[in-house]
Amino acid sequence: MSTSEILSELPKLSRVERRAIFNRLIELDEDAEVLDERRRQADEAFQMLDAMEVEDAESEAR
Repeated sequence: MSTSEILSELPKLSRVERRAIFNRLIELDEDAEVLDERRRQADEAFQMLDAMEVEDAESEAR
């Protein structure tokens, strides 16, 4: 179903049905935000690990 088809069907829904759709859209956005935050945290952790590995390699070379 295309976006335009979905949008054209919305007025035919009851207020309760539209609210359920709205709530689901909010959940999806929140899930995306949580995933983005987790990705950012993982990237930071991997950068820290990379830096620690470089430090270890440099200290072993001495």
